[in-house]
Amino acid sequence: MHGGVDGISKKIRSTFDRGISCSDLDTRQNIYGVNRYAEKPSRSFWSFVWDALQDMTLIILMVCALLSVVVGLASEGWPKGMYDGLGIILSILLVVMVTAASDYKQSLQFKELDNEKKNIFIHVTRDGSRQKVSIYDLVVGDIVHLSIGDQVPADGIFIHGYSLLIDESSLSGESEPVYTSQDKPFILAGTKVQDGSAKMIVTSVGMRTEWGRLMSTLSEGGEDETPLQVKLNGVATIIGKIGLVFATLTFVVLMARFLVDKGLTVGLSKWYSTDALTIVNYFATAVTIIVVAVPEGLPLAVTLSLAFAMKKLMNDKALVRHLAACETMGSAGTICTDKTGTLTTNHMVVDKIWIAEISKSVTSNNSLEDLNSAISSSAWSLLLQGIFENTSAEVVEGKDGKQTVLGTPTEIAIFEYGLKLQGYRDAEDRTCTKVKVEPFNSVKKKMAVLISLPGGTNRWFCKGASEIVVEMCDMVIDEDGNAIPLSDARKKNIIDTINSFASDALRTLCLAFKDVDDFDEDADSPPSGFTLIVIFGIKDPVRPGVKEAVQSCISAGIIVRMVTGDNINTAKAIAKECGILTDDGIAIEGPDFRTKSPEEMMDLIPKIQVMARSLPLDKHLLVTNLRGMFQEVVAVTGDGTNDAPALHEADIGLAMGIAGTEVAKESADVIVLDDNFTTIINVARWGRAVYINIQKFVQFQLTVNIVALVINFVSACITGSAPLTAVQLLWVNMIMDTLGALALATEPPNDEMMKRPPVGRGESFITNVMWRNIIGQSIYQLIVLGVLMFGGETFLNIKGADSKTVINTLIFNSFVFCQVFNEVNSREMEKINVFRGLLSNWVFIGVISATVVFQVVIIEFLGTFASTVPLSWEHWLVSVGLGSISLIIGAILKCIPVKSGEISASPNGYRQLANGPDDI
Repeated sequence: MHGGVDGISKKIRSTFDRGISCSDLDTRQNIYGVNRYAEKPSRSFWSFVWDALQDMTLIILMVCALLSVVVGLASEGWPKGMYDGLGIILSILLVVMVTAASDYKQSLQFKELDNEKKNIFIHVTRDGSRQKVSIYDLVVGDIVHLSIGDQVPADGIFIHGYSLLIDESSLSGESEPVYTSQDKPFILAGTKVQDGSAKMIVTSVGMRTEWGRLMSTLSEGGEDETPLQVKLNGVATIIGKIGLVFATLTFVVLMARFLVDKGLTVGLSKWYSTDALTIVNYFATAVTIIVVAVPEGLPLAVTLSLAFAMKKLMNDKALVRHLAACETMGSAGTICTDKTGTLTTNHMVVDKIWIAEISKSVTSNNSLEDLNSAISSSAWSLLLQGIFENTSAEVVEGKDGKQTVLGTPTEIAIFEYGLKLQGYRDAEDRTCTKVKVEPFNSVKKKMAVLISLPGGTNRWFCKGASEIVVEMCDMVIDEDGNAIPLSDARKKNIIDTINSFASDALRTLCLAFKDVDDFDEDADSPPSGFTLIVIFGIKDPVRPGVKEAVQSCISAGIIVRMVTGDNINTAKAIAKECGILTDDGIAIEGPDFRTKSPEEMMDLIPKIQVMARSLPLDKHLLVTNLRGMFQEVVAVTGDGTNDAPALHEADIGLAMGIAGTEVAKESADVIVLDDNFTTIINVARWGRAVYINIQKFVQFQLTVNIVALVINFVSACITGSAPLTAVQLLWVNMIMDTLGALALATEPPNDEMMKRPPVGRGESFITNVMWRNIIGQSIYQLIVLGVLMFGGETFLNIKGADSKTVINTLIFNSFVFCQVFNEVNSREMEKINVFRGLLSNWVFIGVISATVVFQVVIIEFLGTFASTVPLSWEHWLVSVGLGSISLIIGAILKCIPVKSGEISASPNGYRQLANGPDDI
């Protein structure tokens, strides 16, 4: 009806060679819509406030507060009867507001990261030049270039292409990929290009695409809980149960004492409104003990820490797609990395060339003259034809008129070399046309093209991995361009050349041709009968900083293994240069590895440092065995579509942001935006920082929990009253939950973290070192508060009618300052110097300062709500002095040795834990 794809392009004013005009973009967006999917509106701040109010213990507390207000007004009148209840309500509101603000900020941050995640760049032709644009800027009429691994960004119609195979499983659920051609030209958004390449014209965008309509019927799921959050939820449940037991006991003891006292003084038959107020306050204290005991700050601390790390990693060129990945990366014991583009720069250049039995270095100044004098024009013509016809690279002109070559790094290297040769002496016959293209794929390790020559004959060109192409050849060209038989001696010479190139860390590729009279449209390129033209030796220099990064991995107990599709000699040369391959390590080829039995693998895998000539399934097999047999936490880097299974199988999949295909990025947990191995180490550093920060926080929080529970319980048993009131306990809860999480969960990583072994699967979260610090600090604080409670009036010579209130205020103040100094203490679990890097951590300084300022305000000005009285400066000095002693206690505790592992050098790649001077 529309006259095919040509008719449609005319109707939407777009041409296949020039695309659309950039000046029309706004008009097109107004008419056809924007290429964005409608998202759920983000939650408002008040919805987070509502969530925070759903906490069961807080609801019970609010009921207690209201009861307290009612009973207080009845017994003590207005306004005195209001104070206790109102104090609790204000404290609850403060806790709720801070929690909601923190959660709201988190949700905004995740939304920002999510948008970053979905922002994919795609090649289009506009105004006659090829350019890269964000998929959000795509409009109807755009000419889009699709290649292997791309995700289709909008609905469109196929213009032309080669062997385009589309995976439509995300839309149709059919696992079989579909061939797209002029007969079946419809390409849908959200599908993935599995093979081939093509140009398509965009016909609908955003919510008007099939994918958009489907999206409008479902909403995205939220983040799963991370393993650390699951672990900590277990810890929180146990602590909560202990708190419940203590709270019940405290309430029972207080009530029993109250009833006994009442029975002995006025008898149980007479009840007054003040008795009801006392019972409500007892109950409020018991409920508050539960509030203090339930560490709701734990999930908050994890989320805060991970979000902080994600934000920082984004600045350091790593986009974390799943929260759990950041934390899991801290436990990684093995990194299986690609070579090309990750360890190396991915800017390849032809370094050596072998043609007509002559080997030449390309980098010397007169290399082109030497080559010109060594081979005839017909050999030169064959070489140029092979380079320019059999390539997926293309020259495009940018807006500034500068020409750039687009394609894979290997293709670009050969194409640029071809342009150099052509500039020196052009001998290519341009009158041939492409008939069929077989794009490169990682299983066949070759690409082929069929062209028709002017004389009516057809010619296949094949280019690919040298050992595969050489096996397909039975002839080789001489310096005159004539085909001569490939004798055993010549073949040996060629294989020796390939090996010598490879041992110089060059990637080798061969180019061959075969003339045929006729061909079958559906048949693949012939498997044999080719004539070898040339061997290219392509260099890909090692990235700066990689050797140091590998070294820091080894010192952190992380084993780096290189898995590459390259020749074994090239792989070994690069691995040695990077410091990956050591004298006692093994380099193995994929085909050998595949055939090993499980028993052989058990012995072999720990020693493997390099795997060359590997298929994607070899990588998958290695990862599966490392996780299954050795319980390793494995990180895998990948860039191709074929890497998706291994990325998915690994604990952490790291996809490359520049060289990576969309399919690889979809399967990955972290996208390394600059494709640099050093960035991967940074992710591991931050992962460890997250884990250690949460440990610091748990250590700090458990100390507060133990002291608050024991002091109130013991006091209730002995004196019949709790020294810390509901309002005071709520403030302490605030310090240790929300503010403590803020202060300790946002510590940046330091170099010491990378000198420890990674945390293995199933290792206990609370370590011996933590228990030592928790128990030591708890004992000190209990002694201090116990002495103040039972002997404070005598020691400090406090007399008068309000001496009891002064002592209780002093206990509360000392307790808070013990927590403030213990927070500083918790910055280091094993090192005595807790002040290192303190001045550069503004969040920590801010939280500590805010806590101290607020504490002064509570004691001096809010006594009616908090049941406190203003203290003299001597009493303030006592509180601060007793708190600061906890720093000295912390330093003493850190001198007490406990069993904890350090890394010792290991000859075979296993990690060993050394537990004493002899082992080390």
